[in-house]
Amino acid sequence: MTSEAQTNEAAPVSAPARSADPADGPVTIRVVGANKRYGDFAALDNVSLDIPDGSLTALLGPSGSGKSTLLRSIAGLDHLDSGEVFINGDNVSRATPQQRDIGFVFQHYAAFKHMTVRENVAFGLKIRKRPAAEVTSKVDELLEVVGLAGFQTRYPAQLSGGQRQRMALARALAVDPQVLLLDEPFGALDAKVREELRSWLRRLHEEVHVTTVIVTHDQEEALDIADRIAVLNKGRIEQVGTPEDVYDRPATPFVMSFLGSVAKLNGVLVRPHDIRVGLTPDMALAGGPTADEAGVTRAEVQRVVYLGFEVRVELKNAATGETFHAQITRGDAAALGLQEGDDVYVRATHVPEIAVP
Repeated sequence: MTSEAQTNEAAPVSAPARSADPADGPVTIRVVGANKRYGDFAALDNVSLDIPDGSLTALLGPSGSGKSTLLRSIAGLDHLDSGEVFINGDNVSRATPQQRDIGFVFQHYAAFKHMTVRENVAFGLKIRKRPAAEVTSKVDELLEVVGLAGFQTRYPAQLSGGQRQRMALARALAVDPQVLLLDEPFGALDAKVREELRSWLRRLHEEVHVTTVIVTHDQEEALDIADRIAVLNKGRIEQVGTPEDVYDRPATPFVMSFLGSVAKLNGVLVRPHDIRVGLTPDMALAGGPTADEAGVTRAEVQRVVYLGFEVRVELKNAATGETFHAQITRGDAAALGLQEGDDVYVRATHVPEIAVP
């Protein structure tokens, strides 16, 4: 939902001291001690988060983790039981969505079916009674930016799903919002279109620099487009950091398991692509320490699965009987010539420093 009524200024209130979020630089959105319950279910459990100015931040988590509730609370569509929301230093906790000066795009965007693309994008400007020349100029500029310059006279029904979401983003941006909030905007689209729109959104953000928050349950989407990722689980934030931080240095087992495949090898969680496979202990080592020092483990090949450019090797730990899998290249798989029932030797080349429950 974009702001489609005359904008009223929320009473400015000084923002509180900076939260523990590690972001540096000016903060556009600050959430402090947010709580929201639905009966016995805690959708948000004492959540605090800073969104840096000009950033593209992803709220990532499974269904029921609280990510959409957090976004809707920032927008003013949901009201917190307790806690505060600040936008550019103003306390907007009790402000209406219109007073918060936000642009909002839902997964299923409700365009005006009887209006053309141009009329849809211009709607927010017209109800603000902007001069006609300004409206024309702004709409033309945005349609060019989102790649719909040749579609001004079409109606929503004449657009593809991806084009409708581009129109939705142009409409949200038309009123120059302080922040842009996206709630699973590509969730209803097929995989190829989602991938194309992810790249397009990243380029768009680099051009317009509006502070953006996107909700997604798609780990690849978050890693692909976001500057920073806040991982939510059961109403709490488990980790906030760059894509590299949360993937390579996960703070909890949940973060590691949610941000890609994991394998459990000798009691620790590792990434399958961080497991080296060899036909002998020395091959698993590829130089360096002794087999005992490196934690080389004998395993039996259960299955070899070709997944395009890489190969998943399903394995059983010979000592414990525990099953796990390694991810290797097609070239390595061809060189090893792995078959079901083969004995191999494996070791983890990288083990994140997290505790395993």
